[in-house]
Amino acid sequence: MSRYNIALLPGDGIGPEVTAEAVKVLREVEKQYPALQFDYESFDAGAARYLKTGVTMPEETFEHCKAADAILMGAIGLFEARHPDGREVNGDVIFRLRFDLDLYAGVRPVKLYEGVSGPLRDTSKGLDYVVVRENIEGLYASRTGGCNVRGEVATDTIIITKTGTTKIVDYAFKLASRRNGRPIDGKSMVTCVDKANVLSSYAYFRKIYDEVACNYPEINKDYAYVDAMAFYQVASPQNFDVLVAENMFADILSDLSSATIGGLGLAPSADVGDHHGMFQPSHGSAPTIAGQKIANPLATILSAGMMLDWLGERNNDQNALHASKMVDEAVAKVLREGQVRTGDLGGKSSTSEVGDAVVTALQQILR
Repeated sequence: MSRYNIALLPGDGIGPEVTAEAVKVLREVEKQYPALQFDYESFDAGAARYLKTGVTMPEETFEHCKAADAILMGAIGLFEARHPDGREVNGDVIFRLRFDLDLYAGVRPVKLYEGVSGPLRDTSKGLDYVVVRENIEGLYASRTGGCNVRGEVATDTIIITKTGTTKIVDYAFKLASRRNGRPIDGKSMVTCVDKANVLSSYAYFRKIYDEVACNYPEINKDYAYVDAMAFYQVASPQNFDVLVAENMFADILSDLSSATIGGLGLAPSADVGDHHGMFQPSHGSAPTIAGQKIANPLATILSAGMMLDWLGERNNDQNALHASKMVDEAVAKVLREGQVRTGDLGGKSSTSEVGDAVVTALQQILR
């Protein structure tokens, strides 16, 4: 039997609502796979806590997250919760965990499910790729180390290292080797997204990409400047398999990609390293709809599925690997049938009704 300790960070706004539905699905997974069990411990961390106490995430909570087998997060952040310099306090949780636990790979699947209407004119050739984000370097490494002189001049410095770039590019190629290739022709490919034509830091990123790519002759190399990539994601997304990019560029591109698959309510993510993993929806805390029971929980449920896949790969746990695929299939079934969906997808179902529908779909698939 496999037993995993999961640290829950429900967070702010709709975070607790969508986290509850993901846990509901995971409890059904436990019923369907008796040899796969989870112990949950929930922690209060986030912007609301900061507004009450002045502390976003206590040190004790960080230590529990560090000790856990995985972290499942809802959403962190409120617009009004900011540090004196204007930064939102959500970074005290998200960036702290990413940087201090070395969660160097941000993984954002981009998949258009059958039954979901995306805004693109033609998706008949398929839309299924992954944005791989270098998570702990790049421009965001200056988050607390920038310079502001007399309120007149502000600077931040981009950080690109050989070690960090090697790790993220290697991760991207290994991920491509597990996938079925790009939708248009099944060709396995890793696209390096940068601004190497202008900035030496990105030219260096590309240089390291080329060095790592030599270790994967079976995977095709590809390049795109970030501005062109924003166009390609809309005009020809079927041409891509795995994208790898610096922290800020990948952050922007992953949100753009979410708009092409039905919105952030269908956009899961993983922040993973060699020893730790955190899983959360790509969307924010959406405080204006919190408590109304209308938030879409599917991104969080899919993130929990990514957690199962990561635990399965890391521990050679076939039950977790299979369960991950079944969670994805259950979500796909709910979306394909189209009878249960939240308002962002044109439906009238509540958050819990969508979670219940995924549980029912899991039961039917595994019957």
